[in-house]
Amino acid sequence: MNTFTVKAFGTESNTADLAEINIERREVTPTDVEIEILYCGVCHSDLHTARNDWGGSMYPVVPGHEIVGKVTNVGAEVSKFKVGDLAAVGCMVDSCKECESCKHDLEQYCQKGFTGTYNGKDKHLGGHTFGGYSQKVVVDEHFVLSVPENLDLAAVAPLLCAGITTWSPLRHWNVGPDSKVAVVGLGGLGHMAIKLAKGLGAEVTLFSRTPGKTEDAKKLGADHVVISTEQEQMDAVKGKFDVIIDTVPYEHDVNPYMQTVALNGTLVLVGFVGEFKETEPSTRPLIFQRRSVAGSLIGGIAETQELLDFCGEHNIVSDIELIKMSEINEAYERMLKSDVKYRFVIDMQSL
Repeated sequence: MNTFTVKAFGTESNTADLAEINIERREVTPTDVEIEILYCGVCHSDLHTARNDWGGSMYPVVPGHEIVGKVTNVGAEVSKFKVGDLAAVGCMVDSCKECESCKHDLEQYCQKGFTGTYNGKDKHLGGHTFGGYSQKVVVDEHFVLSVPENLDLAAVAPLLCAGITTWSPLRHWNVGPDSKVAVVGLGGLGHMAIKLAKGLGAEVTLFSRTPGKTEDAKKLGADHVVISTEQEQMDAVKGKFDVIIDTVPYEHDVNPYMQTVALNGTLVLVGFVGEFKETEPSTRPLIFQRRSVAGSLIGGIAETQELLDFCGEHNIVSDIELIKMSEINEAYERMLKSDVKYRFVIDMQSL
């Protein structure tokens, strides 16, 4: 298969900084779309993969799965895109397309495993996939999304991961104008959960451990803020929430939040990766109020397009800090300290 070389930013090991490297992209096949990358969001998963925090990283790692750009070439059979169109790519670039999950537009749950935008198995060139910290990307048309032209393109990028990760459970659990939604954690995912739940018409509450986030949460659209370390405040919202979106990305005790879930309500984990140890959910509040604890992973392609269209109609984008490609290593260090409101986005012209 013919390839071409593009500039990228990646790392050769889990201890090395990200630096400029060259990678190969495939020439478009009949069903492919080639995209010049204008902006790429920075996700915690990028950092974890670059540093092999989860194991299984294949080097060189070129992260980036919040990609927004312009179409520069299309294959002969492509019907949805033409050269010059705005386009986006999220966390997936392929799946089997044949299993029950794929047939129901749930490619993120592909029974054979979806192909990640980076660090996935490259079916075309062998080896592994490279992400959006690069000049161009070539992706199967099915996994390319249309971007509403009225939105700030840089601020659209995080919708491709932080946005869809919170939109999918809001939609699955039928959040609407009569819903009471709570969000745990105010970071990249949490701030999108607030904006999207509010956009769907819900009454929205942020759970925070620190009073300092109240003003920010209200600016984003939260109706209420509950300080989760204050027992009186927690008691006041017992049994209140139909859906809680828990965006916290590390092990934490979910039991205090379970008491605030309404009858038939659900606490959805979207940020946590790993095992529960000392803080396993108690079954008592589950059984006595028919509450559920659930998980949710990104979203399917059709659902992601639905999200982008919804954001276009309601003028919803992420709150971002635009950085140059050369500032990525510093951005990773700041991200570890939660020193960003609320998502870094790389201006890829700076590569």
